[in-house]
Amino acid sequence: MANTVNESSIKKLKMLITVVDRAKAEFYLDVLSQFEINFQMVTGGKGTATNEIVDMLGLNIHKAVIISVVREDMVDIVMKCLEGKFQSIRNGKGISIAVPLTSVIGVNMYQFLSNNKQGRED
Repeated sequence: MANTVNESSIKKLKMLITVVDRAKAEFYLDVLSQFEINFQMVTGGKGTATNEIVDMLGLNIHKAVIISVVREDMVDIVMKCLEGKFQSIRNGKGISIAVPLTSVIGVNMYQFLSNNKQGRED
């Protein structure tokens, strides 16, 4: 009976999608890892600007798409941190969105994604 409602309650998860220049992907992976994020995946992406616009503005169309799973209670602080980095890091611009995950199958998978060590065997 030592568990309180807060300790045993299920925390909702969100998928965080962050798009940044490929050269900054490692930097943003490190930034995100400080927020108890146990799952991150990076894939390549390409911007949608035309070749003429890219040449004229000197844009980098090679992007990294970082997909992370974040506890809902951490989303606001993660987004505020990313917003600060997007504004302050040289060539560090990017975008990020959070999408609710409506289901996760398996207790161990949920515990891993939510960084819930309670009840996990080591």
